[in-house]
Amino acid sequence: MAQNTRTVPAGTPTNVTQKHAKGGIGESTLRPDGTLKVTGEFAYSSDMWHEDMLWGQTLRSTVAHAEIVSIDISEALAMPGVYSILTYDDLPAEMKNYGLEIQDTPVLANGRVRHHGEPVALVAADHPETARRAAAKIKIDYRELPVVTDEASALAEGAPLIHEGRDDHHIGHVPHPNIVHRQPIVRGDVAEARKRADVIVEGEYVFGMQDQAFLGPESGLAVPSEDGGVDLYVATQWLHSDLRQIAPVLGLPEEKVRMTLSGVGGAFGGREDISMQIHACLLALATNKPVKIVYNRFESFFGHVHRHPAKLHYEHGATKDGKLTHMKCRIVLDGGAYASASPAVVGNASSLSVGPYVIEDVDIEAIALYTNNPPCGAMRGFGAVQACFAYEAQMDKLAAKLGMDPVEFRQLNAMEMGTIMPTGQVVDSPAPVAELLRRVKARPLPPERQWETAGEGADVRALPGGLSNTTHGEGVVRGVGYAVGIKNVGFSEGFDDYSTARVRLEVINGEPVAMVHTAMAEVGQGGVTVHAQIARTELGVTQVTIHPADTQVGSAGSTSASRQTYMTGGAVKNTCEHVREAVLEMGRRKNGSYHPAWAHAELLLEGGKVVTDGGEVLADIADVLEDEAIDLELEFRHRPTVPFDLVTGQGDGHVQYTFAAHRAVVEVDTELGLVKVVELATAQDVGKALNMLSVVGQIQGGTIQGLGVAIMEEIIVDPKTAKVRNPSFTDYLIPTILDTPTIPVDVLELADPNAPYGLRGMGEAPTLSSTPAVLAAIRQATGLELNKTPIRPEALTGTL
Repeated sequence: MAQNTRTVPAGTPTNVTQKHAKGGIGESTLRPDGTLKVTGEFAYSSDMWHEDMLWGQTLRSTVAHAEIVSIDISEALAMPGVYSILTYDDLPAEMKNYGLEIQDTPVLANGRVRHHGEPVALVAADHPETARRAAAKIKIDYRELPVVTDEASALAEGAPLIHEGRDDHHIGHVPHPNIVHRQPIVRGDVAEARKRADVIVEGEYVFGMQDQAFLGPESGLAVPSEDGGVDLYVATQWLHSDLRQIAPVLGLPEEKVRMTLSGVGGAFGGREDISMQIHACLLALATNKPVKIVYNRFESFFGHVHRHPAKLHYEHGATKDGKLTHMKCRIVLDGGAYASASPAVVGNASSLSVGPYVIEDVDIEAIALYTNNPPCGAMRGFGAVQACFAYEAQMDKLAAKLGMDPVEFRQLNAMEMGTIMPTGQVVDSPAPVAELLRRVKARPLPPERQWETAGEGADVRALPGGLSNTTHGEGVVRGVGYAVGIKNVGFSEGFDDYSTARVRLEVINGEPVAMVHTAMAEVGQGGVTVHAQIARTELGVTQVTIHPADTQVGSAGSTSASRQTYMTGGAVKNTCEHVREAVLEMGRRKNGSYHPAWAHAELLLEGGKVVTDGGEVLADIADVLEDEAIDLELEFRHRPTVPFDLVTGQGDGHVQYTFAAHRAVVEVDTELGLVKVVELATAQDVGKALNMLSVVGQIQGGTIQGLGVAIMEEIIVDPKTAKVRNPSFTDYLIPTILDTPTIPVDVLELADPNAPYGLRGMGEAPTLSSTPAVLAAIRQATGLELNKTPIRPEALTGTL
């Protein structure tokens, strides 16, 4: 593999080196890529360049469900500068589909398109505008078919089957072929528990389709190699999963598809699936030239999966003293045209649907549908977000009906260490739900009517509507709301979740230097920073080099599920421990006769030296290593999980749980339906903060994504045509800095004894509870029920 001659394109990732006297775990060391990013010098995947490269363009379907009657490429192929046009018939291998779990997604449409924007043809040309114009000249004759857009149309008698002849492993336990996966969870006796309830509340909730809205579009560069293979430089979340899907459809062994991570401009789940990777490789191999593909923003909305929209029905009961008696719910997730991560999202939504509460009697059902809507898959929070929105609204309804304080009601029913989940799994690490709620409630409230400044009139930036200057405070009402959520960490349900790390320790210029090599996708979460901190801590060195992530080392799994610090951080820690032991063994072999401590003392590596636990220096690491290097590559696995039972939902399906709580303070212009979120205070248990600066940044970022889906973010799909109406940042709104409130963060560090350093995955939890907290605050301000996200002005003014 390494012997192949390769021309390395401009913008290729290089070793990132940090040199600090300290910088171990627990310190807020700076990101090695931070300065490059803020100065504009960091090379993202869209910056990749090769001197003789071509540009790739994808032609996508203009309808959501249709038979492809004919494709005419003749006019497009005749254009000067066009090198190749590929359709389904040109695919080189027997395998023509791909997918994370179910291989149901065609590389290019085969006689039928199943959603708006599905890839149909590929063009390679010498200029991006030439490629775009050529794609526009391809003539496709469609015969439109009826669209399936919701549960009623998907499960109706005689409904069109999105995938005929399914043979995947889920088909045997779903009641209809248009259901991707179904997961029931039954525990206790809901009918009997219902009799004990003094109050019962029900609710129907609708969660909109959210986009990951990462700023760096899908992009990459494929370079054909002399051995008939291809080198792919790409922004992704999971290099080895991509490799597993790419190689078969190219008809190549995996060792001939070499992947290197390029600079990633955000992900949030949207890069876990294949986008342009296969297409770029196909064009590169067909033309024998490097091919670059960069989506524009419009195409990006069609080029990746989104968060599942959902409809949720909940019923809760409680005694008059506030104890929850039972919960019954049904969750319907729209997976769109292809499976993507829908089965795992169903597992999360069902198993976490009870929330962070003690409820002994539950009856839960979650399903994901196949429809002709855009495909949906992984997004930050992964099934737990939709459920949290619904069960937290239910908690407020119950508290109001009982005349109880909503926080005290939650605390009364809060789970803790030792609680049994609806799946039968025991929560065996700290679960400080009540304490998180106490902390956000105890924080002082921000001053009211902050826009009123002495002698200067209204500061419109602090008002609903902001700089649009729509109000000076008339009709503005304050509301305060609370929410708390539970999220799993890592891959679940028996998945063989592991990460690999290679660590090399050697002497360079008289100093011990560690090189850490993993396939972890750095998508902005700060993993490269933490890996260096772990190496310094475990190996006692000051200089650490982070090797670019690629497939020349074993898999690091996906940068998702809040798993990377736990899993790949755990792998780096594990490998460093073995390297450390190898150094000490080398020292014992070379120097053991000179000092008895080599044989009998507890030895550490600190400050570039071998020391005893009492602080006595035995040797310099450089003197122990001399001209030798220690180079190890090892895998790390978390404790095993099991699949949920397909009838009862029982099983120890999750590795770890994580919790966050929010208090939202909003100002609502009740006349115009405008909302200003003034503050989103949060408290979260992170187990152990390896880098507090990064932890706080992750919590604040997740909080803002939850705010976005509460009041503005939604992909609008026409219910009659299944076509996307707003594929742009003009019409799909995301929070800007002007929409961002103050976000005070309270971090707890209650160690999980089962995790490396006691840490707890923490990137997703804040995305859960921020949404229902904002909605709860708006409800308090307006008195409206508000059971749909996002909240639009017309919902507040009654002008729907």
